[in-house]
Amino acid sequence: MKRGFRELNTIITVMAREITLFFKSPAAAIMSLAMPLVMMGMIGGNLMQNMATGLDFQFGQFMLVGMLVNMLFMITTMGMTSLVDDHEIDFNQEMLVSPVSRYSLIIGKILGAAFGAILSMAGTLIVGLIMGIMFPVNKLLLILALSPLMCLSGGALAMIIIGLVKNKRAANFAITLIVMPQMFLSGAIIPINNSSGVLYALNRILPMTYCLDLVRAVVYRGNAEYDRIVMFNPMINFAAITALTVICLIIGTYLFARSEKYR
Repeated sequence: MKRGFRELNTIITVMAREITLFFKSPAAAIMSLAMPLVMMGMIGGNLMQNMATGLDFQFGQFMLVGMLVNMLFMITTMGMTSLVDDHEIDFNQEMLVSPVSRYSLIIGKILGAAFGAILSMAGTLIVGLIMGIMFPVNKLLLILALSPLMCLSGGALAMIIIGLVKNKRAANFAITLIVMPQMFLSGAIIPINNSSGVLYALNRILPMTYCLDLVRAVVYRGNAEYDRIVMFNPMINFAAITALTVICLIIGTYLFARSEKYR
């Protein structure tokens, strides 16, 4: 029991540090609110005007879900690159020598980075509202409840890259290579129900695929479009997200700790 409270306190402390650093960096806060304007307003608006016709479902709602989950992944993974900065000032080593679990440190870091990601949801929803796309309040609350899980999934995947790369420029480039392909391969803005071959294999191993499908199951539940939009049973999605997050977290934490040990 005592150890459990110590680990929980570690997670909260690390998360609070990241949130404090977030507010001390106005550029980070501005980016979290400005990114939805670019992603949802410009890219999404262009897609709605040129792709929505002829579809047998409401493309705006489909795209809004995709942009919400994509922003959670993007901002969280980008926030994880601050570990490279901590590496340069030896803060990582100071954390790792403390008598707490490495997983608690990493989870706290991910949840701290998730703060800006969840804030970006507000910007995405505001842009969606301007475009005439909205969700019922009860479904918005369910999406908000699921958002920490999405951020954990994205942050755990980013940890593998952070464990391998210790240069800030290289880390940012590698994170971009993770986030951008997922936006298209996982079905954030383009349906992937009929994918086959290599594309099928790729979208099935991406955690964002299952995150998107789970959120769409929440949004489209009770709608006639459900079977055309949602690919998997929500329990399968939840199990896949959990499994992939745990696998990525174990591998990423191991690589991160090893890189700090043998620096």
